[in-house]
Amino acid sequence: MKTKGIILAAGKGTRLMPATIPASKPLLPLYDKPMIYYPLETLVRLGIKDILFIVQEDDLSIFKKTFGTGSEVGLNFSYEIQKIQRGIADAYFIAEKFLDGSPSVLALSDNVFLGKNYFNFANSALLKMQENGGSVFGLPVPDPEKFGVIELDNNKNIVGIEEKPSKPKSNLIIPGIYFFDSDASKFAKTLKPSNRGELEITDLIKIYLSEKKLALEILDDSIVWHDTGNAKALLEAAQKVKLYEQNNDIKIDFNIGSIVPIGDDEEPSGILVNSEDGSIAAHYQITKDNKLSPVTSFIPKGGTFMNGMVSVPKKGILMLTKGADSSTSGMQFFRWDGNKWESTKK
Repeated sequence: MKTKGIILAAGKGTRLMPATIPASKPLLPLYDKPMIYYPLETLVRLGIKDILFIVQEDDLSIFKKTFGTGSEVGLNFSYEIQKIQRGIADAYFIAEKFLDGSPSVLALSDNVFLGKNYFNFANSALLKMQENGGSVFGLPVPDPEKFGVIELDNNKNIVGIEEKPSKPKSNLIIPGIYFFDSDASKFAKTLKPSNRGELEITDLIKIYLSEKKLALEILDDSIVWHDTGNAKALLEAAQKVKLYEQNNDIKIDFNIGSIVPIGDDEEPSGILVNSEDGSIAAHYQITKDNKLSPVTSFIPKGGTFMNGMVSVPKKGILMLTKGADSSTSGMQFFRWDGNKWESTKK
């Protein structure tokens, strides 16, 4: 059964006020894109296409306006409301119908991971979940006493998890992304609220541990993690993202796929990136030094851009125009043959 994705994005953003009074916390900009794009990219790069956003009731309309159904980028987006904040593990109650017995990856909207090998670690954690039932990251930090700390045996297997210990037994904590099989919702139903009145994700992880279904993926010091819950952390994360993209000549995005030229050799007006199933994914401009500059990360059907329009006049046909007026001048057509886009006539 295919793995589904959940993004918990229902936080009120109290520590980010007044910035979160007019705007939803997960949609606040982190460098040049909404904060939530980062966990969304992780899920997409893991091959997950069915993704549930769990949001506040007041934020539902803006999320739907921002992301839509996901069909334009080859994904399937669903939405549920968390009416009362009852903790991270509550996500598995809310998502039970959506999951319908599928394994899942739950990502927190305010957790950001950077590092060239990050997606290799994420893929490894996914495989360990498929083999064992559940898996979590072990992240080394200098101040583990502020978090839930992992205790290991001599073979680096998890033997315990202790919440904010005065004397940590390791420097490994569990950051905000969790890989669980189809038992997650069933196990979550057995949880009782903690002293904080919440259903703690640590308690759910402990159930997987007690059932001998929990694996660990230890991240190395090349991975940078940010919990962007306050203004200072958000600013620091944005600065790190900017440097990371510049130093590695990459662009963080949730679109993946092959590249298709638009225009001709003399006037390359841009390129189109399509997802693995041929859906429109992203639009880029080619700069004078032949580097790729993103114009937008999300293309609504028929969206207008600096140098043209994208639309689908017939099923399976992609139409590109160099001008913003849909005139026949400069019009090009591509057909998806199941593997790649090919130039064609209307």
